[in-house]
Amino acid sequence: MENNSKLKYLITGFILYLAVPLLYMIFGNFEGRTILKEFLSLITVAAFYLMLSQFYLSRVNIVNIKGHKYSKVVKLHKIIGYIAIALILLHPIFIVLPRYLEASLDPKDAFILMITNFDSRGIILGLIALFLMIVIAITSILRKKMKFKYTTWRKMHGFLSLSFVILATFHAVDLGRHMDAFLSNYTIVMASIGIVFLIRLYFFDQPSKEK
Repeated sequence: MENNSKLKYLITGFILYLAVPLLYMIFGNFEGRTILKEFLSLITVAAFYLMLSQFYLSRVNIVNIKGHKYSKVVKLHKIIGYIAIALILLHPIFIVLPRYLEASLDPKDAFILMITNFDSRGIILGLIALFLMIVIAITSILRKKMKFKYTTWRKMHGFLSLSFVILATFHAVDLGRHMDAFLSNYTIVMASIGIVFLIRLYFFDQPSKEK
């Protein structure tokens, strides 16, 4: 019975945070591009949704994690988080990488132009979100070495995560090639659900003892 509950929990998360967006990208009516570009897009979107799935793998999702050993949930939360962060850090490189195979703007020039293009609100918010994600990763890794009370670190982690999700979601919806009406609304809904519960958990619920 317990194993069935765990399997149902994982399958539900997989469907919501990977299967739905990726299958829609693959079979949706989008203009065709090279296999490399589509593959890199799939990796990037998968990484973004894995970050959103962190709400699913935390105390935010108290209904579904009830009955599961919390230490294992936290371990999975960390593993997925670090994988997603590593992939998202490669996002700017994934954008210019295909240019090495095309007769267009030099990849190095394209990369510099992209990260210094402050005329695009989406790019600016994306760069800020990228910076916040790096801060989240560093403060998570060094949590026990930081001279903060657990409750202080917990609220800081929540605030950084909240800020990242809001900015990253705006960036994805604003600039994402596959973000048509359906996927944009789906992304906003999934992010909003996590944001609401994250605010409740970190800023209104009584903090639990450090694990």
